[in-house]
Amino acid sequence: MNDKKKEPSLDTFQWVGVSSRGKRLEGEMAGTSVALIKAQLRKQGITPSKVKRKPKALFGLNKTQKITAKDISITTRQIATMLMAGVPLIQALEMISSGVKNKSLSKLIASIADEVKAGQPLSRSLRAYPRYFDDLYCDLIQSGEQSGALDKIFDRVALYKEKAEALKSKIKKALFYPIAVVVVALIVTSILLIFVVPQFQDIFNGFGAELPAFTLMVIAISEFMQEYWWLAVILIAGGIYTYKEMLLRSKELRNFNDRLLLQLPVVGAILNKAAVARYARTLSTTFAAGVPLVDALDSAAGASGNVIYRDAILDIKGDVSSGNQMNWAMRNSKVFPDMVIQMVAIGEESGALDSMLAKVANIYEQEVDDLVDGLSSLLEPLIMAVLGVLVGGLIIAMYLPIFQLGAVV
Repeated sequence: MNDKKKEPSLDTFQWVGVSSRGKRLEGEMAGTSVALIKAQLRKQGITPSKVKRKPKALFGLNKTQKITAKDISITTRQIATMLMAGVPLIQALEMISSGVKNKSLSKLIASIADEVKAGQPLSRSLRAYPRYFDDLYCDLIQSGEQSGALDKIFDRVALYKEKAEALKSKIKKALFYPIAVVVVALIVTSILLIFVVPQFQDIFNGFGAELPAFTLMVIAISEFMQEYWWLAVILIAGGIYTYKEMLLRSKELRNFNDRLLLQLPVVGAILNKAAVARYARTLSTTFAAGVPLVDALDSAAGASGNVIYRDAILDIKGDVSSGNQMNWAMRNSKVFPDMVIQMVAIGEESGALDSMLAKVANIYEQEVDDLVDGLSSLLEPLIMAVLGVLVGGLIIAMYLPIFQLGAVV
């Protein structure tokens, strides 16, 4: 059962009202409900007489831009920079809202600014949009509000988001190369089977001799591709779509998929190191912000990105809750490398666990970067080798009958 609250939709409202001097005013304002818009107008000294949701264009012609995780990361850094420079929060939000080109993002920030202006805590305003601001983000901002160090917390959150986005980008790059090898190989093979092999087939028809089994197999595949290429496309597209849907619906398949990915050569090493980096970075950020360690481990489990590490971190949380040291719990999980465990132990003994975890995160993020670069160098010749085997195999299949032509003549 999904117990998450549904995120309120952010819409544009048209309003008409009267100022404190009796002057008629009208305009537009972003928000989630008519009641909220009226409250915001009254806060500004305007008595609303009419508020209605702005109608949307037919067929989605007014469709706005999507807000990405990178947009949120950049916005967080902008807020942190302004707060560190002494700019008031509301003014910072309004400046950013008016300066961004993405209209959806501008509307989102303007709505948050209006809610804060109306007296709502920033963390509560952010929680209304869980699609863009997760629990970890909101918890950190709330701790900043409570400690009176919102500027420093925003700086930490901005660094965390930037590192998370950089790591995500590296992982995508690592997974892209193997997929690219398969796609390129399929495209080249399909072109040869559909357009090149039939030319040889016309020549073979006049030989009057039995063709080699390898050649007959390639010709049979070529005939199938010429006749049913559309079926192959449908099967591949349908298979990809079905697999993605099953991943969304089946927890068991997601768990199996996560375990399988960690076992892959090279790519598995990258994903393992990325999970350790996420764990260390999340714990470092939350612990330094004053979040209790047990709650920080909850956030780290959610940010791990892999079921193996998520389950291990939740087990660590249980051990820590029982009074055990975190380094002992990590060793007991049999997932984390010895170096990480030793550095955590030193951090616990010295009372500098957050800074030691930050060092661990830096080390493993750098290792992920190096492995991704190494994977790129490794796969470039691999692509050439795979294509060489496929193209070479087809050429051999086509020229075998020609080599036997002397025997026929």
